[in-house]
Amino acid sequence: MKNNPKKFAVIGVAGYIAVRHLKAIKETGNTMVAALDKFDSVGIIDGYFPEADFFTEYERFDRHIDKLRREDKNPDYISICSPNYLHDSHIRFTLRSNADAICEKPLVLNPWNVDALAELENRYGKKVFNILQLRLHPSIIALKEKIDALPNDTKHDIDLTYITSRGNWYHFSWKGDVQKAGGIATNIGIHFFDMLIWIFGDVEKNIVHLSDNHRASGYLELKKARVRWFLSVDFNDIPAGIREKGQRTFRSIKIDTDEIEFSEGFTDLHTLSYKEILAGKGFGLADSRKSIETAYNIRNDIPAGLKGDYHPLCKELK
Repeated sequence: MKNNPKKFAVIGVAGYIAVRHLKAIKETGNTMVAALDKFDSVGIIDGYFPEADFFTEYERFDRHIDKLRREDKNPDYISICSPNYLHDSHIRFTLRSNADAICEKPLVLNPWNVDALAELENRYGKKVFNILQLRLHPSIIALKEKIDALPNDTKHDIDLTYITSRGNWYHFSWKGDVQKAGGIATNIGIHFFDMLIWIFGDVEKNIVHLSDNHRASGYLELKKARVRWFLSVDFNDIPAGIREKGQRTFRSIKIDTDEIEFSEGFTDLHTLSYKEILAGKGFGLADSRKSIETAYNIRNDIPAGLKGDYHPLCKELK
């Protein structure tokens, strides 16, 4: 790989997640030739690819990539780290530019966008890959192997809790705009929905108990599991004992009587994702579809209120 490095471009290089992509490109022995972001606070590039061309205007970036394409020097891959609502457009640009797309979650916000991108894949002969790093986490892989070994009619009871507190800035940025980010369930939950569907099977029932700008909670019935889930960006939702220690994140998955620990091991998952993609084994459109449909349905459902089998944390919000 190092003898014949692949060429990458990165869209959204000033975003917080982009450094994981820069690191992955570097650690897989490849190079970034161009980057785009409307914000110019991108000194991080110097630690990875200081020779890369950088653009703050999409039009000039478009022209540059097209020039490289005409000179047969275009990027092999374009990595997309832009705001969620721009992913679809940037993936389309990538495919038209004769490159494969590597896109952060959520791949797109609406299920029908997946169908349109599949058509473009066929038209241009290029691929769309989604970063679904939880599928590569050793603890999650071990859990899937354990569940797969059990009888198919085994149904598990799961409580998923993910609270990642955000400051006031969050609600004034694109992340706080449901039209741009897709809401809490999409913005911070889609990886978990993908993981659960991957392990426990298709969604049979999807009920939303509450949904606002700070939190969302509901019930998913999967082929092999009954899931009560709770997602929040509100610091006050963190359990008191954890909050008093100054921790701003709380992550827990309880399966029957066991708690699955996967707080560690995330550091190198983007690099591993890139290795899989470069080896032709990355996660594509079909892998992403079910979690996108689930998050879309949650976003567009009318909350049922706190009745039925709802997550225990909801009791404190009454």
